[in-house]
Amino acid sequence: MHFDLKEIATVTMILFAVIDVIGSLPVLLDLKQKTGHIQSGRVTLVSGGIMIVFMFVGESILSLIGIDVHSFAIAGSLIIFFLALEMILGIRFYKDDTAATASIVPIAFPLIAGTGTLTTLLSVRAEYQMESIIIAILINLVFVYAVLKNIYRIEHLLGPGGINILRKVFGIILLAIAVKLFTTNAGITLAK
Repeated sequence: MHFDLKEIATVTMILFAVIDVIGSLPVLLDLKQKTGHIQSGRVTLVSGGIMIVFMFVGESILSLIGIDVHSFAIAGSLIIFFLALEMILGIRFYKDDTAATASIVPIAFPLIAGTGTLTTLLSVRAEYQMESIIIAILINLVFVYAVLKNIYRIEHLLGPGGINILRKVFGIILLAIAVKLFTTNAGITLAK
């Protein structure tokens, strides 16, 4: 077992920025108003399961179609780059259809364990230890659960301005992470 606190903190922040549960508050509040209830525990468990399974099986799927992790990490860095631009500029490159019920499908996938999160997991696998990634996933799931359980309190506490500031700050962090992932993995891929 390999435990590096700096690595765990880094991966936790990367996943926190990509999952962006605070930035998703407007969507979550809308779903809660439409349905009256979000199953916090169930959503958290399902999204965690999706992330962990994809982290282990995703690489096998890639090798089956002939793509190495570093090439996927480069593609992932581009997705993370566009997610960061969305957060910083307040625009949407991709629009999700919101389902009528706040069930597993619109919240656990694609809102929490969406394409950006899954791509990021495989991208960070190319650079960080598996133990650090799993611990970072668990830390983020605790945070996701806490946010889902206390959604109205958080909205009231932060206000629209606070949520907007958080999105922009994490957008800038995510942009820097995307550049780092791209340059590191492009160097490895070109060296082959």
